[in-house]
Amino acid sequence: MGDQQQLEELLPFLSLTSRPDVRATALQYLLGVTASKNSAEFFLKNKVFIKKILSLTEDSEATIAKDAYLCLINLTADGKFCKALLEDYDPVPKFVHTVTDSESEYADSACMILSNVTREESGAERVLDSLVKGEVGLAKVVEVFCQEGYNKNGKQLHYIGPMLSNLTQLREARQFVLDRDRCVVQRLLPFTQYQGSVIRRGGIVGALKNCCFETVHHEWLLSDDVDILPFLLLPLAGPEEFAEDEMEKLPDELQYLGEDKQREEEPSIRQMLLETLLQVRLLLTKHGRKTLQDKHVYYILRELHTWESQPELKGAVENVVQILISDEPEDVDNLKDMQIPEGVQKQLDQLQGEGQQ
Repeated sequence: MGDQQQLEELLPFLSLTSRPDVRATALQYLLGVTASKNSAEFFLKNKVFIKKILSLTEDSEATIAKDAYLCLINLTADGKFCKALLEDYDPVPKFVHTVTDSESEYADSACMILSNVTREESGAERVLDSLVKGEVGLAKVVEVFCQEGYNKNGKQLHYIGPMLSNLTQLREARQFVLDRDRCVVQRLLPFTQYQGSVIRRGGIVGALKNCCFETVHHEWLLSDDVDILPFLLLPLAGPEEFAEDEMEKLPDELQYLGEDKQREEEPSIRQMLLETLLQVRLLLTKHGRKTLQDKHVYYILRELHTWESQPELKGAVENVVQILISDEPEDVDNLKDMQIPEGVQKQLDQLQGEGQQ
């Protein structure tokens, strides 16, 4: 990273009134600085640069505005910088407007920034608060995410997925997604198999996992009104052929998938899907366990276990199966009321901690 004196000499050139070519050169140098290790520390001590970068996101020169956004993407990788950015400059309404502007050239960049700043709970709270109080709400964000080709400049808006995952750390966001009058969760479910972007898939699977901490909604999620189960299982299913008697017991969506059916390729997404089946608390309630047993989920998990090459994920499959096929006393409605194998209990406790936010 350049020394402070060199960087301070750039300040006059990082103005909207300076010559565009000079402004562009100065910002390109600053962009390189933001990509260096510990760069956020410098900007937190010299906040005038943050203000300059924010102003340049409005530059009429597209290359300059793009580089300004890239600076912010780099810097918001740092949690302390995110906190300062949100508290001192309140840029959320601007970025949300950019994301939902169907003609914006910078919508994807704004998505990435919002995804970064919502990773920590405090940032998620500020963004959600802004969405609740602002002109553009969470409903609009979900709408543009679900509408293919929304952005007329070809911006894909995939990073709304991780942003939704981050926001659903918060109960208020989970309640929005699970609002039975809005049909939000039903609109998000197909993206568990979206082949165009691992970012989008992973974000939505993360959001669904978080939403499943709301135990009161489990019967509804498993009902025909939502039918979440096939959307969690299809990414875990492969091309294996089942015996006819087994095939007929599977949900219709999981039958005769064909030899070209591929499983989710990203291990972290497979992990989240398995955690959702385990902690979904689809398994922690008697209704949830019975539903999974009646749908013969075991057959899908059996083949996944044979195929899975990652030891940790193989163990996660075993944990789900162990709970799924375990016997429990007739009067136990919730597995939290009975003894659970130590390894499974440890994973449940860890997931429970993640959900208490």
